[in-house]
Amino acid sequence: MANEKFNNHYQSLINNFPEVMAAVENLGATVRTAGPLDKKTTELIQLGVAAATQSTGAVHSHTRRALAAGASVAEIQHSLLLLISTIGFPKVAAALAWIQETIAEK
Repeated sequence: MANEKFNNHYQSLINNFPEVMAAVENLGATVRTAGPLDKKTTELIQLGVAAATQSTGAVHSHTRRALAAGASVAEIQHSLLLLISTIGFPKVAAALAWIQETIAEK
């Protein structure tokens, strides 16, 4: 349900601001391939940042992308547990709940 709401909002952004959204997508693709990190690693890093900023939609998105890139559920969970001493347990606990929602959808 939350995923559907996010997808509807994202689609609305694409419809209303096509040039801006194309630039955002192109920038994301460019920076992901600009260095030596593999796709799984980049998705886990972006997942961590999404958790730190409490971006529910981005946590869902990067969880799906990390899984598609070959990350295991344990690797995804561990990447968030590593953040406890940096961003705090409540934020990590919330992000762990959000990844469980995404995993449950599969």
